[in-house]
Amino acid sequence: MRRTVRCRTKRPARRERGFTLIELMVAIAILAVIAVLSWRGLDQIMRGRQAISSAMEDERVFVQLFDQLRVDARQAATDDEVGRPSISVSGDVLQIVRSFGLPGEAPRLQVVRYQVVEGRITRYASPPVATVGQLRRTLAASSGSGDWSAVPLISGVGKITARFYVPRVGWTTQMGDVASEIERNDNNVKVPQFSNAPLPRAVTGLEVSIGAPSLHVPIKRMFLVGE
Repeated sequence: MRRTVRCRTKRPARRERGFTLIELMVAIAILAVIAVLSWRGLDQIMRGRQAISSAMEDERVFVQLFDQLRVDARQAATDDEVGRPSISVSGDVLQIVRSFGLPGEAPRLQVVRYQVVEGRITRYASPPVATVGQLRRTLAASSGSGDWSAVPLISGVGKITARFYVPRVGWTTQMGDVASEIERNDNNVKVPQFSNAPLPRAVTGLEVSIGAPSLHVPIKRMFLVGE
């Protein structure tokens, strides 16, 4: 019994072991890495949401622009009504002379211009005109003069270009081809067998291309003219 008691009394007491400084530093380093990775993942998610929202907004604005272009091209007047090409382009300005008014009313015309001003496409529309003299004065006037309305459509645009589809020529960017087609149509009217035929359009198709620094390639759309 004495021998057993002595052995029990000589057994060393158990010591409580804690974390060393190195272990704490390693744990803190691991937590820091996890925090950085989590922050980067959250940042990428936020950037992705912003990019998607921006892309959807740009698409909505482009759809609005092309829808308005489609309406204007569809309602384009004839070259005979205008006395010159009803659709033309000069620099960064696309001009369309369109019919204006409701069925049963006196025919009127309106000049519409899509113009790039300080990186923004703006649609300018003139008051409706009823006479040839009014139309000539409107065509000679600047876009921002008088009672012209201005509707900004899309920003961040570098340039706007257009091509025309001219029968017997095909797609062209030269207004000279359009003028030659109008002259040919006028000459055909003088021929007896064509005297009762309506004067055909010199431009039957329109292709609009919009370039921007944020776009890798320009966005193009095609429209029927007068259909």
